[in-house]
Amino acid sequence: MSPGGSAADWWGLLVSGGDVWACVLELNTWRRARQDRPLASYQELCRELAASGAGCFGELDTVGARSVLRRYSDAWFAAAQRRRSGDQRARFPRRRRALMPLRWYHGTFTLTGRRLRIPVARGRPPLWVRLNRDLPYPPEQVRSVTLVYDAGRLWVDVTAEIPVTAYPAGHEPDPGRTAGVDLGIIHPYAVAGPGGQGLLVSGRAIRAEHRMHLADTKARARAVARRAPKPGQRGSRRWRHYRRRQRLVEARHRRRVRQAQHEAAKTVIAWAVDRRIGTLAVGDPRSVLSLDAGRRHNQRTRDWRIGHLITVLKDKAEAAGIGLTLVDERGTSSTCPACHSRIPKPPGRVLTCPACQFTGHRDLTAAASIAARHGGGITPVIPAGVTHRRAGAHLPGVSSSRRDPRRRAHYRGARGSPGRHRPIPASPTRLARESLATWRGA
Repeated sequence: MSPGGSAADWWGLLVSGGDVWACVLELNTWRRARQDRPLASYQELCRELAASGAGCFGELDTVGARSVLRRYSDAWFAAAQRRRSGDQRARFPRRRRALMPLRWYHGTFTLTGRRLRIPVARGRPPLWVRLNRDLPYPPEQVRSVTLVYDAGRLWVDVTAEIPVTAYPAGHEPDPGRTAGVDLGIIHPYAVAGPGGQGLLVSGRAIRAEHRMHLADTKARARAVARRAPKPGQRGSRRWRHYRRRQRLVEARHRRRVRQAQHEAAKTVIAWAVDRRIGTLAVGDPRSVLSLDAGRRHNQRTRDWRIGHLITVLKDKAEAAGIGLTLVDERGTSSTCPACHSRIPKPPGRVLTCPACQFTGHRDLTAAASIAARHGGGITPVIPAGVTHRRAGAHLPGVSSSRRDPRRRAHYRGARGSPGRHRPIPASPTRLARESLATWRGA
């Protein structure tokens, strides 16, 4: 987005949102000191905001201030629910924030082409935002806009209401056709459908992005370790420049991974629609996140983002009219779907049963077992029916047209490599020697 007003106006709105958050924290601190019940419900917080009067938070209007109160109320009740369920690590919101996202709902803002009108407090002129790109949704479908600060930049997050896809008669998804989905790191989605059909979405590009980002982060940290300020110090200008650049790199990495996972989920839904699959049984592996499997594997599970994989697949399935159900996937990757005997974990991607000599892809076999647990029947996947797709085609280093500057160059003078080794350019001296050897051989 490009600010239509002055930059101070936009930053002032986010700072005013942080002031609203700080006021709620202070209010509940005083009530806790007096041993009173905290104000956590959205209705009570809105009454306190109305009683404070207009103009308390600069140019921030009532709708924007209420969005901060809604965020606080949701965070408070989410922590309370986790504590009631036995998670004593859950903490109530008590940390101040300098900037807070602000949300305006349908009817309070105006969207005209690439121009967005944001309401402000009474008596102040409205602010206009010039968007950098066209919205992929019609203006009448937009339900809310959120002003967000991320890595030194201002963003507008748009929420739109998308209707469920309408299909011609005889082409709509059949709820009786079930496909199992196995979530993984190397393959974000492995799908086993009826009729021996399968889909493998490769996530090796996403894994390479995580590895390159981790190596780049370590190299940056080593380069500036001696300039790191001590606790309580502000740090030099070079240190602050490094911290700003680090935030930009982190935000770019998150956007790349998020976009790649969206592409993978879109591939799964398109594959399911073509085969009229009406139910997706997705294995839920979130129980393994709490297991300590070593430093390296713990890093892989942290980069996995299982919750986002499930969320994007669920959203796209709802828009396509496909149902989604979570199934316990424990033991599906180590159980033979034919004789149900326990199989040792294979070192590769091929699973072989020593009891019945069953052989198949490990992830597709797990997906078939997940579908069987949901009631979809055992789906034997044959190699001829497997579709292979890649996620993250936009990532640097995937193709030769986009070089990754973080990757080590294979020959002198190159700023990165797509991953494939290239021959070293021959020097004039080497060419002269080869010519002389050829002439002598002749």
